[in-house]
Amino acid sequence: MNRAPLTIAMNGATGRMGLRIIQLIAQADDLALAAALDRPGHPQLGEDIGPMAGLNRLGVPLADRLDGKADVVIDFSTPEGTSAIAPVCADRGIPLVVGTTGLEPGPRADLERLADRIPLLIAANFSKAVNVLMFLVGEAARVLGPSADIEIVERHHRFKKDAPSGTALRLAEVAASAIGSDRFVHGRHGLVGERPAGEIGLHALRTGDNPGEHTVVFGLMGECLELSHRALNRDGFARGALDAARFLAGKPPGRYSMDDLLRLGG
Repeated sequence: MNRAPLTIAMNGATGRMGLRIIQLIAQADDLALAAALDRPGHPQLGEDIGPMAGLNRLGVPLADRLDGKADVVIDFSTPEGTSAIAPVCADRGIPLVVGTTGLEPGPRADLERLADRIPLLIAANFSKAVNVLMFLVGEAARVLGPSADIEIVERHHRFKKDAPSGTALRLAEVAASAIGSDRFVHGRHGLVGERPAGEIGLHALRTGDNPGEHTVVFGLMGECLELSHRALNRDGFARGALDAARFLAGKPPGRYSMDDLLRLGG
């Protein structure tokens, strides 16, 4: 007997990630698109999402609220969009995968509290390779210690709204935790003086249509280690988000991570 497809509601459906995820859902035998959601007032509300994603009509109109059922909600919207959809998921018991970046501490804390009621997976990046990079950065920082000068450089497309990227911030957090530091500097300008020990620098570049590059530099006296990831397109992120949805379906309420999905460090 064939198992019924896992039904996905896509919040932030008309964004770059949302449209690519919808394309991949349409190609997958085990997935079905239950809803395509975007902000109130979007000019294409009510129109079929299929042609927006370069597909035939899917029979799923773009909507500004979740009226029907879904097995999992995937959110790549805005901080406001995440704050709107999360309580709906909690009230209906729908697992939630969040890839939205730029969440402020207060709204993020509110979001994380919902893990008492639903399965929740928040990730700065859903790429398997990027999550391996995060693991390796933690290991390198632990071995090299605070004697290494750590700098993180990220590059994204000119349309990205937040800087530095959520992935760069997460890489910085991983490195900082490994060396016991909380010293972050975002770029440098002017007479800044000698570099303090344990400082972690973050630098953001915005160019063209670049889907994302991250490099973590460990500078030592006489040598340098660089760990890098370069996205060639958005497929790695989109496929990872769908894997996260498959993973989260049927799980009990709680906080989950890409480490849980990929079994990193376990």
